[in-house]
Amino acid sequence: MLTQSTFDFFIQWHLTERCNLRCRHCYQEGYGGEELPLIEIVRTIQDLAEMIDDWSDTYEIAFQRSFNVTGGEPLLRADLFEIMEIMGDHGFDLYLLTNGILIDSLKAERLAALRIKGVQVSLEGPEEIHDKIRGMGSFRSSLAGVKHLAAAGIPVTLNLTLSRLNGEFVSQMIEVAKSVGAGRLGFSRLVPSGSGLGMLPQMLAREEVERIYGQILSQKTEGLEIVTGDPIATQMTTNDFLEELGGIPLGGCAAGVSGLTILADGTITPCRRLPLPLGNIRKDSLRELWVTSPVLEKLRDKSGYQGKCGRCPRWAGCRGCRAIAYAYSQTQGRPDFLAEDPQCFL
Repeated sequence: MLTQSTFDFFIQWHLTERCNLRCRHCYQEGYGGEELPLIEIVRTIQDLAEMIDDWSDTYEIAFQRSFNVTGGEPLLRADLFEIMEIMGDHGFDLYLLTNGILIDSLKAERLAALRIKGVQVSLEGPEEIHDKIRGMGSFRSSLAGVKHLAAAGIPVTLNLTLSRLNGEFVSQMIEVAKSVGAGRLGFSRLVPSGSGLGMLPQMLAREEVERIYGQILSQKTEGLEIVTGDPIATQMTTNDFLEELGGIPLGGCAAGVSGLTILADGTITPCRRLPLPLGNIRKDSLRELWVTSPVLEKLRDKSGYQGKCGRCPRWAGCRGCRAIAYAYSQTQGRPDFLAEDPQCFL
């Protein structure tokens, strides 16, 4: 008999590195390269479904399985809808991460037919700020896509990557989200890697992060949910019970704990923004990597964490953002994916 509690496990799958934008803060370095053919994608979906079914049977845990499908820009893959339909047929919840520009009414209706759980559209601030980061005209094009999604009844999250370029526009973004029918407004932090390395001077200081997140999380807007997957932000509202769990990672940063990333060429990483190759689905067993990868083992072991993250009583529910910690440590000439999160204000 399975227990009533469920464990979230997701795969973020970057089906392509191709993109129709060239955003200043993007963690990608290139916009092309090899892509897995449909036949290999289908095989991997089947393997993942079997792996999670085996986990459920062995550990008597109910898993809430999902795919976060993205790119690049995922809508540039002609077989996107076929791939997502196969994912859904294997019991995975479906989420799409996109810039929204290529979504018209027909594509929105096709997504709705897949019973997609939600679509995240990146928006970086009011029009002038967004276009400065993502390209002229992209703000209005993205909002047009959001309106098509909302009209089709698909839950939409607008997501903003926080930096000094847009950190002061939280109130304006709430109004934008409400005006286009988005039900959620999300926030994440800039990772200074890939193209985003050029925005290192725009990276928020820890006191700025604390002030902005305090403002964000204090917002009460009817019909709009404020959300974030940032482990540091969640610690501002979470209970202290996780402090009692010591070295058992149960929340916070998902890398190595509740999710993995598959890149367009099949490379497996702990997180798309944490470029540490674990293997490749073309030749490696994902279930074996999950258990035996030295990188994943280190991510789950508090004793190797550095600085305040290694000392933090909230480690089990946070661990900082490993991608930001790694990217920032590289800029300091000391690359370490277990370094402390440089923006932590706790």
